[in-house]
Amino acid sequence: MNANLDAYWMPFTANRQFKNNPRMLASAEGMYYVTPDGRRVLDATSGLWCCNAGHGRKEIAGAIARQAAEMDYAPSYQMGHPLAFELAERLAELTPGDLNHVFFTNSGSEAIDTAMKLALAYHHSRGEARGLFVGREKGYHGTGFGGMSVGGMPNNKKQFGKGVPAVHLPHTMRPDMRFSRGLPDQGAELADALDSIVAEHGAENIAAVVVEPVPGSAGVIIPPRNYLRRLRDNCDKHGLLLIFDEVITGFGRLGSTFAGYEFDVVPDIMTIAKGVTNGAVPMGAAIASGQIHDSIVSGPDQIELFHGYTYSGHPLAAAAAMATLDVYRDEAVFDNVRSLRDTFEDCAHELTNCRNVIDIRNYGFMAAVELAPDAEAPGRRGMEVLNKCFFDEDLMVRMSADIIAIAPPLVINEEQIRHVFKTLGNVINTVD
Repeated sequence: MNANLDAYWMPFTANRQFKNNPRMLASAEGMYYVTPDGRRVLDATSGLWCCNAGHGRKEIAGAIARQAAEMDYAPSYQMGHPLAFELAERLAELTPGDLNHVFFTNSGSEAIDTAMKLALAYHHSRGEARGLFVGREKGYHGTGFGGMSVGGMPNNKKQFGKGVPAVHLPHTMRPDMRFSRGLPDQGAELADALDSIVAEHGAENIAAVVVEPVPGSAGVIIPPRNYLRRLRDNCDKHGLLLIFDEVITGFGRLGSTFAGYEFDVVPDIMTIAKGVTNGAVPMGAAIASGQIHDSIVSGPDQIELFHGYTYSGHPLAAAAAMATLDVYRDEAVFDNVRSLRDTFEDCAHELTNCRNVIDIRNYGFMAAVELAPDAEAPGRRGMEVLNKCFFDEDLMVRMSADIIAIAPPLVINEEQIRHVFKTLGNVINTVD
């Protein structure tokens, strides 16, 4: 390529390092990206946790093109277009419990900030002035000020101030859980830390508890068995709202449509993004229970919630989402996860004795291989694995410091699963 790389300020990237040795992608189809020089790179990260049905889906591209030709944009303030309402109804049919009111956004970051606003507005409608949120250490909820605040990743906050008032539950990654296959059997009691937070701050001051069912960005942190059920019970005991961030776990990543089904826990609000359009067009949503919606949407016939986005329910995004849901249904994509997740787990744990590996975590089509950090250069090993996989082995993995994450499109087959983990293990063994 001939473009000057200086003008583009890349997100969550060491810009100078990247531009010295760029990893560029030019096209994509099925399970593969293609580089500008023609190499086919197996995508073991679903783009960025989002291309669940694989790349280059003609059904989705065709739906976007048809919608663009028919109507490119429709305002969402005081106006509407039928497809947004049809999509909302379809999503409401897929969600667990009574999560049946869909507020569209453009990303997971906007979805979680919207969910937090819905929680505040709900309490306000009941005459309560609750303003404190409970997040969790190592959580990631996007980069808005709300999501940054309830998130538990210090580097995402240190340049930007305190943000929204928030305190944090402990994460669920203890040494005695290392190399667990699937859900760790121990650790459900970590959910009881909520009792101490309530004792210190008062339930009457807490707006909601916000967690990812399975944190992805911090390195695939698997919840202990019954932990999420216990957290739901503790929220009910103290009268607190529970928000699930399903931006990564939604749309089949764990084997069920949503993690709420997988773990038999229904939150009060859930957020979605990424897989809802297979990554083809930006879209997200906060989906609330009837109780929350009805409490806010009451009183005089006027604007009930002063919140929204220019592109909420965008026609092209709605068309992409409808086509994506068709693909998931017609090809039984989530069944592929359920049929192959044991193989995925076995292959992941075959790397247990690889060089510098100190933990392996997995559930559904999510896995993390954690490497011991180099004491003099933390993150070096993870970056070397990333580069060697991409440049030498035509495999795209994701790294967070010294953690390598694997989260392939849900249409991956058994042979490709075995290739991903065998290749990754070989590369890990070459890194000092």
